Amino acid sequence: MTYVLLSVLCSVLVSVLLKLARRQHVDVGQAIAWNYVATSALTAWIFHPALDALHGPGVPWVGLIGLGVLLPTIFLALAASVRHAGIVRSDAAQRLSLLISLLAAFLLFGEQPTALKGAGIALGLLALLCMVWRGRHAPASNGAGAWYWPLAVFIGFGVIDILFKRVAQAGVPFAVSLQGMFALALIVAFAVVAWRCLRGHARLTVRDMLAGLLLGLVNFGNIVFYVRGHQALPQHPALVFASMNLGVVALGALVGTLAFREKLSTVNVVGLVSALAAILLIARASYGL
Repeated sequence: MTYVLLSVLCSVLVSVLLKLARRQHVDVGQAIAWNYVATSALTAWIFHPALDALHGPGVPWVGLIGLGVLLPTIFLALAASVRHAGIVRSDAAQRLSLLISLLAAFLLFGEQPTALKGAGIALGLLALLCMVWRGRHAPASNGAGAWYWPLAVFIGFGVIDILFKRVAQAGVPFAVSLQGMFALALIVAFAVVAWRCLRGHARLTVRDMLAGLLLGLVNFGNIVFYVRGHQALPQHPALVFASMNLGVVALGALVGTLAFREKLSTVNVVGLVSALAAILLIARASYGL
């Protein structure tokens, strides 16, 4: 379970770093671009992917290119969500995105729906609605971003998971697909940075580079520790799945409310509890927890 706990910690740390970026005058767009330099290098070093697999026929380039474009885009959406809606709601929205991949499993991958999975999806959607709910006394400074950025995170990470499954179905090894999508994301992210620099809206700084490399180290840690967790507990996928998702939602809630004093309404708290219950239901239905 040590690997799972480290993965949970890294996942929440990503949100914390995005939260602190503005206070430290870090350009989030540049930090995200440098993040992919770190993740690409670490993937090559840790996993040693055999890139020859990308030269053969049947490589799902549409899925890989889609991931390359969506990863930096949704990372920016996550940063905006953390800024406007806070860590608690952003992390919950990210983890609830599993509802989209679960629906896709029914509609696209031929999985049979069950009553328990249906209940988990219904409860998860209720949780999402409650988490993005803005009461009449919500801070005006948050604006509409307090609900539409978490919604963008929810949809974006769900689509990313679907594309990842499509790539895996095509027979592309995990390490190869990871290396390919990180490399493509790097190109897309730096293209955006170059465009902003040419327009005079940004300039490259050492501060942004170092912040991005740290972000990439933590982001990669989230991935590699999660994979190692499944490898260490191959007979208990439900335990890894539930511990990871529940852990991120719970730790994100603690960090957001205690360290950053994020305010949650009663409806938001109901959504948080519903999110935890939905993840447990889906874990039980999918893995027999």
